[in-house]
Amino acid sequence: MKASFLQLALAFSAVSACFGQQGVAWPEKPVPSTSRQVAVLEDKRIAESSGLALGARDPSIFWTHNDSGGEPCVFAIDRSGKTRAKVRIRDAANFDWEDIAAGKDEQGVQSLFVGDIGDNLFIRNTIQVYQIPEPEINSPGKPAEEVETAAPQIWRANYPDGKHNAESLLLHPQTHRLYILTKSDDGKSALYAFPQLLQPKVSMVLEKVADLVFPQLIRAGKRPHDNCMTTGACFAPDGSRMVVATYSSLYEWELPKGKPLADALKQPPVRIEPDLLRQMEGVCYDSDSRTLWMTSEHLPAPLLKVTR
Repeated sequence: MKASFLQLALAFSAVSACFGQQGVAWPEKPVPSTSRQVAVLEDKRIAESSGLALGARDPSIFWTHNDSGGEPCVFAIDRSGKTRAKVRIRDAANFDWEDIAAGKDEQGVQSLFVGDIGDNLFIRNTIQVYQIPEPEINSPGKPAEEVETAAPQIWRANYPDGKHNAESLLLHPQTHRLYILTKSDDGKSALYAFPQLLQPKVSMVLEKVADLVFPQLIRAGKRPHDNCMTTGACFAPDGSRMVVATYSSLYEWELPKGKPLADALKQPPVRIEPDLLRQMEGVCYDSDSRTLWMTSEHLPAPLLKVTR
């Protein structure tokens, strides 16, 4: 009796889900978790929420932005889905903004880092990250008028091994080092680091830290290779964990103190299976370094809370 296409797909998915990079077993079954939609973003200008970062100055808010072609603006949203600020970054252009990170820079200044790092057509010789001081936020109930920043610091970089597409920008809370995780249709991704000391006015060569291969996996409503494509990533505020989002799952690594990041990523992650969103692209930790928050492109844009 011939196997059906679905049977073959399920068998292939099971094998693919068990093995990620270099023969390391990756989890097929998720750890127990609970997802809850806390709010829907009220601001219809946020039509393609493509990144999410917990406010460092005010952890009751999140920062987000639109995807490619949108205004060069970041939005502060609170946990009820209300917009608390719209901040235009002077002299910036949204070529393909894909992620945002918040935290202290190497000088100790609370900052936002906006990753203009998308390259679906593999045409960019350099990518760039805009850095601005994290703005102060109006009190609840006050109108969110648009403000403009001073000229941002722009950090330009290129990969050591050719052009890559990427949708994940991370800032390590202890080392204050920037990282980019690449994205591919077949799950072959890599984590790259900016130099520890950032250099202005030049294109810095990124350093490859680790190869990661995300597996195919079937979930109802998603294609198997949706689980291969990385759409966002974040370090926990205490540096103890790293999470990576795909269109179908969340993968999380523990990062023991004193252990090099590359070595920590050789261990298999846990898989978290949140409620499916139409196009999950923004993920970040809460201040407890365990709770996760997510948004999705397309309207209506939900704000989802994931607890374990």
